Amino acid sequence: MASNTNSTLTTLLIVYLLAASTFFTDVDGAGECGKTPIRSAALSLSPCVAAGGNARAKVPPMCCAKVKALINTAPKCLCAVLLSPVAKNAGIKPAIAIGIPKRCNIKKRPIGKKCGRYIVP
Repeated sequence: MASNTNSTLTTLLIVYLLAASTFFTDVDGAGECGKTPIRSAALSLSPCVAAGGNARAKVPPMCCAKVKALINTAPKCLCAVLLSPVAKNAGIKPAIAIGIPKRCNIKKRPIGKKCGRYIVP
């Protein structure tokens, strides 16, 4: 049952992001996610939707792999994604989602760094 719920949430997030892409403009240049638009980075983290909205939800291995890769390539991008309107509209709660790297046991995470008003545990 939980697997079906996660699949449904992931599908809804993907549909939302694709539909919303017509309302967002891309910025040429390098931001927190380099040349990758925030919504594309957010889409790559779609396996994390359930864990980002519920502290008791199990973090899927695919989510952990995506978060680890993002931290290794562009650590500031994770914060930008978690605080973005796209994440908020998908039901992500930054205070919960900011703990995903710790919940995944990622060793090289930016411990103690600020992400907006939140501190990475």
